[in-house]
Amino acid sequence: MTAGPSAILRLAADRDPDGLALVTATDRLTYRELDRAAAAIAGGLQRHGIAPGEVVSLYSPNRWEWIAAYHGILRAGAVVNPINAMLTSEEVDYILNDCGAVAIVASGPLLQRLRSLPAGLRLVVDLEECSFGELLEAEPIDPVEVAADAPCTIAYTSGTTGHPKGAVQSQYGVLVNCEHTAQLHGRGPDDVVVTALPLPHVFGNVSVNSTFLAGGTVVLRERFDCADVFESIKVHRATMFEGVPAMYARLLADPALATADLSSVTRSTVGGQTIAVSTMQAWQEVSGAPLLQVWGMTELSGHATTHRYDGPEVLGSIGVPFPGVEIRIAALDQPTREAAVEERGELMVRGPVVMLGYHDRPKATAETIDPEGWLSTGDIGYRIESGHLFIVDRKKDLIITGGYNVYPAEIERVLAGHPAVAMVGAGAVPDAVLGELACAYVVLRPGASATEAELIGFTETHLAPYKRPRLVRFVSQLPTTTSGKIMRRRLAAVADGEDVAAGKGTVE
Repeated sequence: MTAGPSAILRLAADRDPDGLALVTATDRLTYRELDRAAAAIAGGLQRHGIAPGEVVSLYSPNRWEWIAAYHGILRAGAVVNPINAMLTSEEVDYILNDCGAVAIVASGPLLQRLRSLPAGLRLVVDLEECSFGELLEAEPIDPVEVAADAPCTIAYTSGTTGHPKGAVQSQYGVLVNCEHTAQLHGRGPDDVVVTALPLPHVFGNVSVNSTFLAGGTVVLRERFDCADVFESIKVHRATMFEGVPAMYARLLADPALATADLSSVTRSTVGGQTIAVSTMQAWQEVSGAPLLQVWGMTELSGHATTHRYDGPEVLGSIGVPFPGVEIRIAALDQPTREAAVEERGELMVRGPVVMLGYHDRPKATAETIDPEGWLSTGDIGYRIESGHLFIVDRKKDLIITGGYNVYPAEIERVLAGHPAVAMVGAGAVPDAVLGELACAYVVLRPGASATEAELIGFTETHLAPYKRPRLVRFVSQLPTTTSGKIMRRRLAAVADGEDVAAGKGTVE
């Protein structure tokens, strides 16, 4: 067991210095080179007076410099604040001030986008200018020792209501996430992992660092693109691909799939949102390899459950808890009661992956983590006899129609199985009589056509009458986050913006 994630690159470089660690569109770095860059950046930050425990923000799209800076910040004993590259200037300004950042390492175009910088910033490093080059030329240092329960990362939640909150992840919480992920997925030095997941996202972070921990190679893409993913898997003989459900839906709907060479893939992973079993089956059929679900959240430093790469196949399940992680299902009618087998309830998590709390938000922390250490996730799920867990949906995405609870994910899972549907999202629309109606927003496959009545009819044998969508709107695309998750709260606005008529859709 290492002291924290700052030691990951050092361990890998000691084990195989000339092993290929990272491949991007423009660069190839060995573990020796990447470790040397991180050690120099740490030395440069230290020389500029960045002290252990101080916060350094990291604001850039996916690139090798992001990874080197991430490890350099941690090696200096500082705390990383990874910022989503898609946030607005106003949102970034709030985060920089809220976390008390004393330095920012960012790409030039994103720095230029900012309207102002907080007065408390003592150092601004442009990844594309000489300021970053100076860090790389600094004297390398060994990792600064920090306590296992010391802050490692302050990662901000999506902020669906009000301002986002900074989840403070511990050194041990982040490290144990990477260790268990590497072990349970059977990652090793011969693995080549293709990922376009955003590095500031916990899924992206664990994807990269669990691979480094195992001594494998990460093929990092700046953004998700179907043609690029297929080409990367073929050229690099990738053994793994990692993505969110929307990525798999797009890959399966892409015409290039027919000629894609996926023969090197031995397993893939999916997380971030619920996924239809039909989508999983389709990907497993074309790749010839298992698709392993993971489940977690920012407040859990990454993942908390998954499947073993050599374990039983339970499609649709998020797997079982990580070693040392406890999960209980709190009954919806009485949260203090443990839900029975297959009874719906809220997932509660306790263990080393749980965040230390929300930065400077003691009230919000107390509302989320109870005195016994149980974190309320807001995810509704259930457990079956074998111990495997299933996610039904997010509690806050619940649609209440005529007093009945309808979970969007159930609609999405069913409609994803229709041969004309490429992607689908479901959300609520107001109704004067029933309060809310379930509406499905559908992206059709190229060359396919379908009607509203046809798709609603398709759900009849799969869903109870109250669960079926009452409306279908055909759209050209679904709103997604930078990590590829469908943004259900923006579905109606996007559909209205496209001026899409319900009733019939065709994609030429």
